Amino acid sequence: MENALSVNRLAWKLLKKLCENQDFYGVKVEKAGSGATVVDAGINAKGGFQAGKIITEICMGGCGKAEITYRKYGELELPSIFVYTDHPVIATLGSQFAGWQIKEVDYFAIGSGPARALALKPKEIYEKIGYKDDFDKAVVVLETDKYPPAKLIERFAEECKVSSENLAVILTPTASIAGATQVSGRIVETGIHKLGKLGLDPNVILYAWGCAPIPPIHPKFTQAMARANDAILYGGTAYYIVEYDNNEEELKKIVKKAPSKASKDHGKPFIEIFKEANYDFYKVDPNLFAPAVLTINNIRTGNMFKAGEINSEILTKSLGFKHEM
Repeated sequence: MENALSVNRLAWKLLKKLCENQDFYGVKVEKAGSGATVVDAGINAKGGFQAGKIITEICMGGCGKAEITYRKYGELELPSIFVYTDHPVIATLGSQFAGWQIKEVDYFAIGSGPARALALKPKEIYEKIGYKDDFDKAVVVLETDKYPPAKLIERFAEECKVSSENLAVILTPTASIAGATQVSGRIVETGIHKLGKLGLDPNVILYAWGCAPIPPIHPKFTQAMARANDAILYGGTAYYIVEYDNNEEELKKIVKKAPSKASKDHGKPFIEIFKEANYDFYKVDPNLFAPAVLTINNIRTGNMFKAGEINSEILTKSLGFKHEM
C-alpha cells in the first residue's frame, strides 16, 4: 500500500522546532563526530513537559498531537498527557512503537520513532500494516540515560539508508520529566498493540485518542520504569473508532480481553510484579501491557464496547503518595 504520509518528513519539521528553541524546551543539541544531531532531553539537560510533549509528537511521526492536561485519579491530581490521531496505525505501529532492540557492545537501548519506518524494525509489523517510509532524513528516539557510542550512531544511518548529517537521535531517560511524559504518551499505541495481539486487524482502526497520568519522577531507573508502566496499566484510558464489518460478538470478546485487568498479573504495583519475575521482563505476563480502560466505537453500527477500569488505589500505592492530614 503506497501512503503519501512520510513519518520522517513530518517529524523532521518538529525536530527543527525543538533544535531551534533549545532553551525553551530545556534540551541540549550537539553534533556527533559523524555529523548526526544528538538531542539530550534529560541526561545532562533539564527537559520538561514541553520537551516531553513535542518528543511524543515526534515519536508519533508527526501523525498525532499531544496536550499536557491534568486529571483526578482518586485522591491524586496528576499531570496527564492526552494524545489523539487521525492516522493511528501509522502513528503508533508505524512509528511510536518501541520495537527496535538495540545492542552495541555493552550499550543497550530500545529505539522508537519514525526511523523505524526506514529501517523496517521489526519487518513483520510493516508487512502487517502495509506501510514503509521513503525519506532522506531519519529521527530515532532512545529511552536511555547514556549517550550512544559513535559506532551505533553510524549504524543507525546505515540501517535507515541516510547520510549521518541527516540523522537525529533523541535521548530520553525514563527518570526524567520528558522521558516519563513520552512514555505515558504511548497510551494509544499500547492499546493498539494489545488489540492486534488479540486478533484485531489494526488497519480497521481509523481514529484514536488516549490519556494517561505522567508519573512523579523517581531517581532510580527501575522505580521510574515501574511507575511509568503503572500510569498506563492502572490510570490509562484509550478510545478507538473502528470500521468493523465482521461479527460484533468477536469484537466484544476482543475488547473484554484488551485492558490490563485481563492479565493474571494485574492487581499490584508493577515493581512487585517485576520483583516476582526476578526483574526479567520476559517473565511478566505480556497481557498485562495494556491501558486500564479501553473503549471501541464501531462506526459501521454505532455500537460502543468498553472494558476495564481505572484503579486509583494501586496507582496511589505505586506513586509513593503520602497523604498529610
